[in-house]
This record gives sequence, C-alpha cells and structure tokens, in this order.
Amino acid sequence: MKQELRKQVWNKYDKHCAYCGNFLEYKDMQVDHIVPQRMGHCYDSKVMKEYYKITGKTVDNFDNLNPSCRRCNHYKRAYTLDEFRRLIKILNDKIQKTYLAKVAVDYGILQFKPFDGVFYFEKFN
Repeated sequence: MKQELRKQVWNKYDKHCAYCGNFLEYKDMQVDHIVPQRMGHCYDSKVMKEYYKITGKTVDNFDNLNPSCRRCNHYKRAYTLDEFRRLIKILNDKIQKTYLAKVAVDYGILQFKPFDGVFYFEKFN
C-alpha cells in the first residue's frame, strides 16, 4: 500500500482505531479491510466480486479501509462487521465466567459494562 493512502486511512477517524476508538500512533496502525479480502483464511473471489458488483470498487479502495489497532485487527480477522460486532457483544459473558474476573469483581477491581453494539467509526460522524 502506498504511504499516501496509508496516511489517509490513519487520518480517516482522527488517528483513532475505527473499532475501539483508541488513539493510534502511525507506526502502530494496521489497515483493516471492512469487507474482508479473505474469508476463512482463503481468498474468496465470490465476496470480492459481490463487493465490486455493488460498489464498482475493489476491496482495496479507501472506502473499504479502516485504521485499526493491532488488537482489533487481530480479533476481527476475516470477519464481516456483523460477525465482529457479535464477537465483541459476547466478549463480556466469556470474560465474566473466568475465575480471575470473578475475583476482580469481588474486590471492586473490575467492572463490566455491556458493549452497545456501535463501533467508534459509527459514532464518529
């Protein structure tokens, strides 16, 4: 990816991760494809063709690129936005079931709040 496009992606949401909203240093930013290039770790030309059919653009165009922190990009992987949103929504339940989280809650070290289902980039506008 050309550096000019990479900088445009970084500035897209005022240098914040499009998903969690944390500030990003340019050197730490990863570029995420909103509509994934790959599905299930293999090239999915059906997804690519459908995206092109709907938008007239390739998945590497600016509109399909989001700035992402390493954690969000890693956790999202090749999921669609809806699939990623579902994963984040159930994260609370998964974590709360762990013994360590229960101890942290008992001592007031940790408090859980539900994910409202809205990513940073959706609140940004």
